[in-house]
Amino acid sequence: MRKANSSILVVDDQEDILMAVRLLLKQNGWDVRTEQDPRNLPAVLAKDSFDVILLDMNFSRESNNGLEGFLWMKRILEIDPSAAVVLITAFGDIETAVRAIKEGATDFVLKPWQNEKLIATVSAARELRRSHTEIDRLKSRERLLRADLNQTFREFVGRSRPMLRLFETISKVAATDANVLILGENGTGKELVAREIHRQSSRRDELLLSVDMGSLNESLFESELFGHQKGAFTDAHEDRAGRFEAASGGTLFLDEIANLPLPLQAKLLAVLENRQVTRVGSNIPRPVDIRLICATNRSLSALTQQKAFREDLLYRINTVELHIPPLRERVEDIPLLLEHFIGIYTRKYNKPHMNVGTQTLAKLQRYHWPGNVRELQHAVERAVVLVDSPVLQPGDFFFAAADNVESMTVRDFKLEGVERSVIMKALAKHQGNITQAAKELGLTRAALYRRLEKHGL
Repeated sequence: MRKANSSILVVDDQEDILMAVRLLLKQNGWDVRTEQDPRNLPAVLAKDSFDVILLDMNFSRESNNGLEGFLWMKRILEIDPSAAVVLITAFGDIETAVRAIKEGATDFVLKPWQNEKLIATVSAARELRRSHTEIDRLKSRERLLRADLNQTFREFVGRSRPMLRLFETISKVAATDANVLILGENGTGKELVAREIHRQSSRRDELLLSVDMGSLNESLFESELFGHQKGAFTDAHEDRAGRFEAASGGTLFLDEIANLPLPLQAKLLAVLENRQVTRVGSNIPRPVDIRLICATNRSLSALTQQKAFREDLLYRINTVELHIPPLRERVEDIPLLLEHFIGIYTRKYNKPHMNVGTQTLAKLQRYHWPGNVRELQHAVERAVVLVDSPVLQPGDFFFAAADNVESMTVRDFKLEGVERSVIMKALAKHQGNITQAAKELGLTRAALYRRLEKHGL
């Protein structure tokens, strides 16, 4: 197949025309091929591809109506539908030109031509051909990517019984438009579950927007979720749609919903009940159509009993509850996860593939994993970065086995190791809250910070 940067096939029964075009276009960097007999076109096009085909419309001396040109153009486009065909004739009129374009010609040139005009015409035809080719390539790539993205559970690694039950529930829930509440510890993959529900839903071709509710203070809440009008407050320089409007037709994922203060819970409930939002600074309600998915690592039932979360809001958002199992409840998935993450990070850091020793795997499966899959992912990345050996050993993974004391040897019970383990356990228990962890450990915040720095935590 021809690979020239600018290739053109010139088809004309007159040798002097072919010579003139060849000389002109070769001087301008074109790779020119000529053909006098159009009956050879099928064989020529079966072997080579051209950026432009310059085609005469009359090949018989007694013919000047251009029918032969239309006939051969039709045949060319049957062989290569994306071909850029420029018709050329000495007998042209507006009616013929219009017909040529309607039947698939890229352009139309009259004999005798002006050299600059001919060069400009075939150059424009070449660019059009290339743009069509690029569009086709991008469409094919998009189809492949979409097919890849739409593979069921492609982002999940695991074949344990708890995960298979989760996959089954996701598939059932996704087919409906029910609101979903995802419950799970930090690092279990709550956002992945939300994205999988959206991917399998009837809204898959629309947006999924995520909002971290814990990051929104009271002053930003309404503007971010419901939008605002220009001039509604000091920095409102233009009209802006909120997340509810932007996600309308698709899915809205509200992460860490338990962190939402009570006054804001009431505003969220009103929007969910009325299915409409009113932008800050406006009195006009706007209808919204969203599928709501929420997530939290806390017990909303316990919070409702403590009057920290509205019971009516809980009923609104948890038509279906999904519980993601922590990693310690699916340790049989750890070998698959290790292989998955090792593959990712050896490629990322351009290192040879690594394996996991038997003792290493046993150690990793004994560990409690308070940070779940996210903690395992970070542990693997750190090991891949720091280790040069092709086999990862137990000492290449650093974590506190405070919840697996029975599996520790006497050598593990060093004072510094025990202190580090206790600190990590306190932090995990209080979800990283320094004040609460320090209080439980009987330390001041400053003392705990010094120990964190000492142990590299």
